[in-house]
Amino acid sequence: MLNRKVIKRAAWIALIVGTLLNIINQHDAIFFDASIQWIKIGLTYCVPFFVSLISSIITMRDMAQEHKK
Repeated sequence: MLNRKVIKRAAWIALIVGTLLNIINQHDAIFFDASIQWIKIGLTYCVPFFVSLISSIITMRDMAQEHKK
């Protein structure tokens, strides 16, 4: 079920959503003189990636089951 198209889409979503969330959450560190929390930056990209990936996998599984009926 997992293919390159699904992974590529999840990566794009993670890049866009993760960037927006990092700007919101670490605004002071990015634009001013505060310390950047690198672990939080990484996790902020991982969460939308996995949410998108799992959502796509579940949708593809459900569609495959519907076609079997």
